[in-house]
Amino acid sequence: MSRRTGRSLVLLMIILLISSLCMSSCNLIGLGLKDNDEYLTKDEVQNMINNNMGDNVTVEGGDNYDITINGVENDNVAAAKALLCSVSIRCVFRTVSYGMSYQPGASTGREKTSAGSGVIYKLDKNNGDAYILTNYHVVYYNQSDTENGISDNITVYLYGQESADYAIPATYVGGSMNYDLALLKVDGSRILAESNATEADLADSDEVAVLDRAIAVGNPAALGISATLGYINVESEYIRMEGADGATEIQIRVMRTDTAVNSGNSGGGLFNSEGKLIGIVNAKLNNTDNMGYAIPSNFVKSVAENILYYCDGTNLENVYRCYLGIVVSPSKLYTVYDEETGKVHKREQISVISTEKGGLAEGVLLEGDIINSITVDGVTYEVDKMYIVTDSMLSARVGSVVSIRVTRGNETLDLNIEITEKSLTLIK
Repeated sequence: MSRRTGRSLVLLMIILLISSLCMSSCNLIGLGLKDNDEYLTKDEVQNMINNNMGDNVTVEGGDNYDITINGVENDNVAAAKALLCSVSIRCVFRTVSYGMSYQPGASTGREKTSAGSGVIYKLDKNNGDAYILTNYHVVYYNQSDTENGISDNITVYLYGQESADYAIPATYVGGSMNYDLALLKVDGSRILAESNATEADLADSDEVAVLDRAIAVGNPAALGISATLGYINVESEYIRMEGADGATEIQIRVMRTDTAVNSGNSGGGLFNSEGKLIGIVNAKLNNTDNMGYAIPSNFVKSVAENILYYCDGTNLENVYRCYLGIVVSPSKLYTVYDEETGKVHKREQISVISTEKGGLAEGVLLEGDIINSITVDGVTYEVDKMYIVTDSMLSARVGSVVSIRVTRGNETLDLNIEITEKSLTLIK
């Protein structure tokens, strides 16, 4: 065993020990790392990440995914693409003393830190601008002295530049505790403009299947960006976990993976074998190995675009979803085998159970209607899972005409509903 390998194993054991000690008593925990005030020196970080992909790997390019790595398509290529669109995040919070409430301008002199991860969602290299996805619980602290609980001192670090000399300031655009997603913004960063960073290439998470490859890139134990490798175990399920405020129980739809994730992985990307983003890592099952969770990329994209529309450049900070006023349920469960890919996908036939009095769908949709698809502003969502009905409404705006194709008896009908302001629901 080489000296480098032996040192890596010792470091891994230390990280695992720290992670186990940091676990809370909750069954499901978010993976933001709080109260970690000790960071490695620049030289220590550089030594850890140096040769992380092996001496035989050469990275070229970087703009718009024009990347070649020794001309070979393998896990290293996927990991390289993932690393170049990933960031580590550090938030500093000034805290309110016990029993005190928020007071503008008040300062207690006490600070806490939060370490997490993020993914570059949009990138303008020429101007050094970017939007970065992360978890809400990474940037929020329930004892922060800011009015909204969000850190006003957020810095991000690119892969290979994880030291104070390369800290990039970021600001909060908006987010949702119930969705555990937040969007950050970087303006005019010379470091970003001169880097090899790229924006993430998003995959269709509805096409993810059991035993697809899954690469988690994050900042475990606040030791810098690293990657772990595993598989998808469940492509879609719901978990309940404690919200960022420590008091609210939230339910989130996630995919399950056996890829190793630990404290500090929160907000980092889960990528497929092509290096495309399939999810944002947000939790793991406490005291259980190989059960981590990520929010699917299709949902992440809908929330991110919603935040950009309502919050960027405004004084709003929340997600707003249009509410149709219908109750739906699966009336049939089945599976589909894709001969081209060799994958099996679970599917649902979705039927209307009832409509709410005074809701947008009243008198338009009827009990027993089978919803085949929903078209919002020219984009069609095939409804073969119940969550697609509500998720598609994140893309609807006031004034949008939503076309719903249904089967009613022996007929196929296209029914139109105009979205009004009263149908907007704030998602905290």
